[in-house]
Amino acid sequence: MGEQWDAVVIGAGLGGLTTAACLAAAGRRVLVVERHDMAGGNATVFRRHHQGAEYEFDVGVHYIGECQPGGLFPVILGALGVGDRIAFRPLDPDGFDTVVLPGVELHVPAGWDAYTERLLDAVPGDRAAVERCMQILRDVAKETRDRYVPGVSTPTLDAWEGRTVAELFDECELSPTARALIDHWNGLYAGPPSRATVTMHAGIINHYMQGAFYPEGGGQVIPARLVQVIEALGGEVRTLAPVQRVMVTDRRVTGVELADGTVVETGLVVSNADHRRTVMHLVGPEHWDPASVRFAEQATMTLGLAVVYVVVDVDLCAGMPNTNYHVFAGTDVEAVYAALDAGRLPDDDWAYVALASRKDPDNPHLCPPGHTNFQIMTLAPRGFEYWGVETGPADGGRYRRDEVYRERKHELTERMLDAAERVLGPFREHIVHLETATPLTHQRYTHASGGTSYGYEHSPEQSGSNRPAHRTEIEGLWLTGANTVSGHGIAGAMAGGVVCAGQILGRHLLIEMMLGTSLVDPATIPPDGDDFDPVLASRGARLRAKRAH
Repeated sequence: MGEQWDAVVIGAGLGGLTTAACLAAAGRRVLVVERHDMAGGNATVFRRHHQGAEYEFDVGVHYIGECQPGGLFPVILGALGVGDRIAFRPLDPDGFDTVVLPGVELHVPAGWDAYTERLLDAVPGDRAAVERCMQILRDVAKETRDRYVPGVSTPTLDAWEGRTVAELFDECELSPTARALIDHWNGLYAGPPSRATVTMHAGIINHYMQGAFYPEGGGQVIPARLVQVIEALGGEVRTLAPVQRVMVTDRRVTGVELADGTVVETGLVVSNADHRRTVMHLVGPEHWDPASVRFAEQATMTLGLAVVYVVVDVDLCAGMPNTNYHVFAGTDVEAVYAALDAGRLPDDDWAYVALASRKDPDNPHLCPPGHTNFQIMTLAPRGFEYWGVETGPADGGRYRRDEVYRERKHELTERMLDAAERVLGPFREHIVHLETATPLTHQRYTHASGGTSYGYEHSPEQSGSNRPAHRTEIEGLWLTGANTVSGHGIAGAMAGGVVCAGQILGRHLLIEMMLGTSLVDPATIPPDGDDFDPVLASRGARLRAKRAH
């Protein structure tokens, strides 16, 4: 007989951890198994040490919305008993994003009215078109939430649901510059206007309209707090524990088998792993309905991301607003995606520049005093062929020493440094640390199909209820994470985790949380201690104990 748990969650991303924490709060004994040596998924950090200096870099948490009092994140974390253990630092409310186009610069403020006025100032010749477009987006965002209130009509959402951003721009007759400015958000879901839905675009904008924030101490604090909840309630987060298969008999889950041969018996499994890999490998296509297999095989993934991690030995933050930079070399967003979909870099670069040292200046792990830690992110060409690789690391492919891979990575890195110097000024001669992660890097750690962070593309055919539901046709098997109906990103993952747990428990957990229900008494979570380190906390109890000896 193997181990026995009430529930097993595969994958310690934020979706899996949030689901596990909610189940544990309801009295379930929960085991979370994670192949990496640290919980968090896209919310992890990594550290580098060089000549006595320490550098820390966020993998995926760069800025998030809805962190104001009563916002999504304080509500979820508060209900789980750790709301007072995470502080969110606001970015500049008058311009948390700075969009740089040829001849135009836009500082994106919090608030729909202020944002619309800022757009009108940037493109005064598009006044009527911009006003109409922004009103539609605002109404769609509001009505998306109103839909859950009985008796409330949603005429704008009904008219635009399932339609694309390109259709909206065309109908409003926006100029190329106005299109590019309003579409600067596309990098947050990695889809071109011709395939991105209006509902996704409106939702992303609305997410930040109460301000943009960053967790004090770095993105790792969020999974660390969730791990604390799970462990305090009798659960376990077991890292370095890859899953070999989900055990299914007569379309019913009976347990999971780990790669080391350990069998864990359970009647409830929640997969936070990549959906395609869950269907085709962990469970096996023979156990699914044909439609589920077809979707997993044929659905389009979003583009992967490449990230350049930089530390310079000068202070670039002095006198600088707390803002992110979105740098576009042109206004034709469709052309950028067409090139990337064709497997090549576009002629016009797009880069997102985030200064960690400006967002979290008191984090001692970022870099030494007087230095600046920042990241440059961009979309990467579709597929691994651009990198000279036929097989990804999740399927045994090797790439890190491949000559073509190194050449392509160097080319992309140089182009990203050029883009960053457009807004930060010359800094190359001050670089003391430089490394680049590609979609292959991402897949090596997460096993995500295509090396993407965002899961399935949010096209009309793959959005909303067209995405995999939390509950599957296999009894006892549930899904959470970026590929599901709840969507991607930090917000999608955590809200989806609550919704998934609620459906398992037969409760409207997210609504309960919004109404002030507390699931966990904060006093049940052990105090941190003076040496609390979110990285160490995210290792899980077994690995922490092993490393302590």
